[in-house]
Amino acid sequence: MRIAALVVLSFSALLYAAAGTAAEDDGVKLLKPHFEFNSETLLRGAKLFASRCLGCHNLKYLRYNRVADDLGMTKDEVEWMLMTPRGAEYNKGMISNLDTDDAANWFGTAPPDLTLEARYRGRDWIYTYLKSFYLDPDQPLGWNNHLFPKVAMPNILAPLSGARDAQGNILEKGSMTPQQYDQAVADLTAWLQYASDPSILQRKKLGPWVIGFLVIFSLLAYLLKRAYWRDIH
Repeated sequence: MRIAALVVLSFSALLYAAAGTAAEDDGVKLLKPHFEFNSETLLRGAKLFASRCLGCHNLKYLRYNRVADDLGMTKDEVEWMLMTPRGAEYNKGMISNLDTDDAANWFGTAPPDLTLEARYRGRDWIYTYLKSFYLDPDQPLGWNNHLFPKVAMPNILAPLSGARDAQGNILEKGSMTPQQYDQAVADLTAWLQYASDPSILQRKKLGPWVIGFLVIFSLLAYLLKRAYWRDIH
Protein backbone atom coordinates (compact mmCIF):
# COMPACT_ATOMS: atom_id res chain seq x y z
CA MET A 1 0.00 0.00 0.00
CA ARG A 2 2.83 2.42 0.84
CA ILE A 3 4.57 1.70 -2.45
CA ALA A 4 1.33 2.33 -4.30
CA ALA A 5 0.91 5.63 -2.44
CA LEU A 6 4.41 6.70 -3.43
CA VAL A 7 3.64 5.87 -7.06
CA VAL A 8 0.47 7.95 -6.90
CA LEU A 9 2.33 10.88 -5.33
CA SER A 10 5.06 10.68 -7.96
CA PHE A 11 2.43 10.73 -10.70
CA SER A 12 0.76 13.70 -9.01
CA ALA A 13 4.09 15.53 -9.06
CA LEU A 14 4.27 15.00 -12.80
CA LEU A 15 0.78 16.44 -13.16
CA TYR A 16 1.82 19.49 -11.14
CA ALA A 17 4.78 20.01 -13.44
CA ALA A 18 2.55 19.69 -16.49
CA ALA A 19 0.07 22.19 -15.07
CA GLY A 20 2.88 24.63 -14.34
CA THR A 21 4.27 24.30 -17.85
CA ALA A 22 0.85 24.90 -19.39
CA ALA A 23 0.37 28.05 -17.32
CA GLU A 24 3.78 29.41 -18.30
CA ASP A 25 3.05 28.61 -21.95
CA ASP A 26 0.01 30.87 -21.64
CA GLY A 27 2.33 33.71 -20.73
CA VAL A 28 1.90 33.69 -16.95
CA LYS A 29 4.90 32.65 -14.91
CA LEU A 30 3.94 30.75 -11.77
CA LEU A 31 5.09 32.20 -8.46
CA LYS A 32 6.44 30.02 -5.67
CA PRO A 33 5.05 30.46 -2.16
CA HIS A 34 7.48 30.41 0.75
CA PHE A 35 6.26 28.90 4.01
CA GLU A 36 7.18 26.47 6.75
CA PHE A 37 4.80 23.54 6.48
CA ASN A 38 3.84 23.17 10.14
CA SER A 39 0.84 23.42 12.45
CA GLU A 40 1.17 27.18 12.92
CA THR A 41 1.08 27.80 9.17
CA LEU A 42 -1.90 25.49 8.74
CA LEU A 43 -3.78 27.13 11.60
CA ARG A 44 -3.41 30.55 10.00
CA GLY A 45 -4.39 29.16 6.61
CA ALA A 46 -7.41 27.36 8.07
CA LYS A 47 -8.69 30.53 9.72
CA LEU A 48 -8.30 32.49 6.51
CA PHE A 49 -10.07 29.78 4.52
CA ALA A 50 -12.93 29.69 7.03
CA SER A 51 -13.41 33.47 6.98
CA ARG A 52 -12.95 34.06 3.24
CA CYS A 53 -13.59 30.83 1.32
CA LEU A 54 -15.84 28.41 3.22
CA GLY A 55 -18.84 30.62 2.61
CA CYS A 56 -18.85 29.41 -1.01
CA HIS A 57 -16.40 26.51 -1.39
CA ASN A 58 -16.60 23.02 0.07
CA LEU A 59 -13.82 20.79 1.37
CA LYS A 60 -16.08 17.78 1.39
CA TYR A 61 -13.27 15.20 1.52
CA LEU A 62 -11.58 16.74 4.57
CA ARG A 63 -13.24 15.82 7.85
CA TYR A 64 -13.32 18.11 10.87
CA ASN A 65 -12.17 15.31 13.18
CA ARG A 66 -9.15 14.66 10.93
CA VAL A 67 -8.14 18.32 11.20
CA ALA A 68 -8.55 18.20 14.97
CA ASP A 69 -6.33 15.09 15.25
CA ASP A 70 -3.64 16.43 12.92
CA LEU A 71 -3.42 19.87 14.51
CA GLY A 72 -3.84 18.71 18.12
CA MET A 73 -7.15 20.44 18.73
CA THR A 74 -10.36 19.55 20.54
CA LYS A 75 -13.71 19.25 18.82
CA ASP A 76 -14.83 22.63 20.16
CA GLU A 77 -11.58 24.31 19.16
CA VAL A 78 -11.63 23.11 15.56
CA GLU A 79 -15.32 23.92 15.14
CA TRP A 80 -14.75 27.42 16.52
CA MET A 81 -11.64 28.00 14.38
CA LEU A 82 -13.34 26.87 11.18
CA MET A 83 -16.62 28.63 12.01
CA THR A 84 -18.46 25.39 11.31
CA PRO A 85 -21.48 25.98 9.06
CA ARG A 86 -24.95 25.20 10.36
CA GLY A 87 -25.75 21.49 10.15
CA ALA A 88 -22.14 20.35 9.60
CA GLU A 89 -21.18 16.99 11.09
CA TYR A 90 -17.91 16.56 12.98
CA ASN A 91 -17.07 13.21 11.37
CA LYS A 92 -17.81 14.42 7.85
CA GLY A 93 -16.33 16.87 5.38
CA MET A 94 -16.53 20.65 5.39
CA ILE A 95 -19.62 21.76 3.51
CA SER A 96 -20.53 25.36 2.78
CA ASN A 97 -23.99 26.69 3.56
CA LEU A 98 -24.21 28.16 0.06
CA ASP A 99 -26.96 26.58 -2.01
CA THR A 100 -25.60 25.37 -5.36
CA ASP A 101 -28.64 26.69 -7.27
CA ASP A 102 -28.23 30.13 -5.72
CA ALA A 103 -24.51 30.06 -6.55
CA ALA A 104 -25.20 29.18 -10.16
CA ASN A 105 -27.63 32.10 -10.41
CA TRP A 106 -25.26 34.58 -8.78
CA PHE A 107 -21.93 33.54 -10.30
CA GLY A 108 -22.99 31.70 -13.44
CA THR A 109 -21.67 28.41 -12.05
CA ALA A 110 -21.48 26.69 -8.67
CA PRO A 111 -18.14 27.21 -6.87
CA PRO A 112 -16.03 24.02 -7.11
CA ASP A 113 -15.04 21.83 -4.22
CA LEU A 114 -11.44 22.66 -3.33
CA THR A 115 -10.35 19.53 -1.47
CA LEU A 116 -8.21 18.20 -4.31
CA GLU A 117 -7.40 21.52 -5.97
CA ALA A 118 -3.75 21.46 -4.87
CA ARG A 119 -3.30 17.96 -6.30
CA TYR A 120 -4.87 18.95 -9.58
CA ARG A 121 -3.39 22.43 -10.03
CA GLY A 122 -0.32 22.43 -7.83
CA ARG A 123 0.45 24.83 -5.00
CA ASP A 124 2.33 27.28 -7.26
CA TRP A 125 -0.77 27.62 -9.42
CA ILE A 126 -3.01 28.31 -6.43
CA TYR A 127 -0.61 30.90 -4.99
CA THR A 128 -0.24 32.65 -8.36
CA TYR A 129 -4.00 32.57 -9.01
CA LEU A 130 -4.81 34.25 -5.70
CA LYS A 131 -2.31 37.01 -6.46
CA SER A 132 -3.44 37.56 -10.07
CA PHE A 133 -6.79 39.31 -9.62
CA TYR A 134 -7.35 42.78 -11.03
CA LEU A 135 -10.31 45.11 -11.41
CA ASP A 136 -12.13 44.77 -14.72
CA PRO A 137 -15.40 46.72 -15.10
CA ASP A 138 -16.25 44.71 -18.22
CA GLN A 139 -16.69 41.52 -16.16
CA PRO A 140 -20.01 40.72 -14.44
CA LEU A 141 -18.43 40.60 -10.97
CA GLY A 142 -16.02 43.44 -11.62
CA TRP A 143 -12.91 41.25 -11.38
CA ASN A 144 -10.66 39.35 -13.76
CA ASN A 145 -7.59 37.16 -13.32
CA HIS A 146 -4.38 37.00 -15.34
CA LEU A 147 -3.92 33.27 -14.73
CA PHE A 148 -7.59 32.31 -15.17
CA PRO A 149 -9.13 34.89 -17.54
CA LYS A 150 -12.83 35.64 -17.07
CA VAL A 151 -13.05 33.46 -13.98
CA ALA A 152 -16.53 33.57 -12.41
CA MET A 153 -15.22 34.53 -8.99
CA PRO A 154 -14.68 37.87 -7.24
CA ASN A 155 -11.44 38.68 -5.47
CA ILE A 156 -12.43 37.53 -2.00
CA LEU A 157 -9.09 38.69 -0.58
CA ALA A 158 -9.42 42.25 -1.91
CA PRO A 159 -10.06 43.78 1.56
CA LEU A 160 -6.66 42.42 2.56
CA SER A 161 -4.67 43.00 -0.63
CA GLY A 162 -6.32 46.10 -2.01
CA ALA A 163 -7.28 46.53 -5.67
CA ARG A 164 -5.10 46.81 -8.78
CA ASP A 165 -5.75 47.36 -12.45
CA ALA A 166 -4.57 45.03 -15.20
CA GLN A 167 -1.18 46.78 -15.33
CA GLY A 168 -0.59 46.30 -11.62
CA ASN A 169 -1.22 49.89 -10.56
CA ILE A 170 -2.62 50.21 -7.05
CA LEU A 171 -6.14 51.65 -7.12
CA GLU A 172 -7.05 51.01 -3.51
CA LYS A 173 -4.94 49.91 -0.56
CA GLY A 174 -5.86 46.89 1.54
CA SER A 175 -5.60 46.30 5.27
CA MET A 176 -2.34 44.33 4.89
CA THR A 177 1.10 45.34 3.71
CA PRO A 178 2.39 43.50 0.60
CA GLN A 179 4.58 41.34 2.83
CA GLN A 180 1.70 40.46 5.14
CA TYR A 181 -0.51 39.64 2.18
CA ASP A 182 2.15 37.40 0.61
CA GLN A 183 2.35 35.49 3.88
CA ALA A 184 -1.44 35.21 4.17
CA VAL A 185 -1.75 33.80 0.64
CA ALA A 186 1.13 31.40 1.34
CA ASP A 187 -0.67 30.22 4.50
CA LEU A 188 -3.89 29.69 2.54
CA THR A 189 -1.98 27.78 -0.13
CA ALA A 190 -0.41 25.57 2.53
CA TRP A 191 -3.86 24.84 3.97
CA LEU A 192 -5.20 23.78 0.56
CA GLN A 193 -2.13 21.61 0.03
CA TYR A 194 -2.82 19.93 3.37
CA ALA A 195 -6.53 19.54 2.50
CA SER A 196 -5.60 17.68 -0.69
CA ASP A 197 -3.27 15.30 1.16
CA PRO A 198 -3.63 15.32 4.99
CA SER A 199 -1.07 12.52 5.33
CA ILE A 200 1.65 15.02 4.44
CA LEU A 201 2.06 15.92 8.11
CA GLN A 202 2.63 12.29 9.06
CA ARG A 203 5.06 11.81 6.19
CA LYS A 204 7.08 14.82 7.29
CA LYS A 205 7.33 13.38 10.79
CA LEU A 206 8.33 9.94 9.51
CA GLY A 207 10.73 11.29 6.88
CA PRO A 208 13.82 11.68 9.11
CA TRP A 209 13.29 8.19 10.54
CA VAL A 210 13.00 6.68 7.07
CA ILE A 211 16.15 8.46 5.91
CA GLY A 212 17.97 7.31 9.04
CA PHE A 213 16.88 3.73 8.43
CA LEU A 214 18.07 3.87 4.82
CA VAL A 215 21.47 5.25 5.89
CA ILE A 216 21.96 2.52 8.49
CA PHE A 217 20.71 -0.16 6.07
CA SER A 218 23.10 1.07 3.37
CA LEU A 219 26.01 0.98 5.81
CA LEU A 220 25.17 -2.57 6.92
CA ALA A 221 24.75 -3.68 3.31
CA TYR A 222 28.17 -2.23 2.45
CA LEU A 223 29.83 -3.96 5.40
CA LEU A 224 28.13 -7.23 4.44
CA LYS A 225 29.36 -6.86 0.85
CA ARG A 226 32.93 -6.33 2.07
CA ALA A 227 32.67 -9.42 4.26
CA TYR A 228 31.46 -11.56 1.34
CA TRP A 229 34.16 -10.33 -1.03
CA ARG A 230 36.83 -10.92 1.62
CA ASP A 231 35.89 -14.63 1.67
CA ILE A 232 35.88 -14.81 -2.14
CA HIS A 233 39.38 -13.37 -2.47
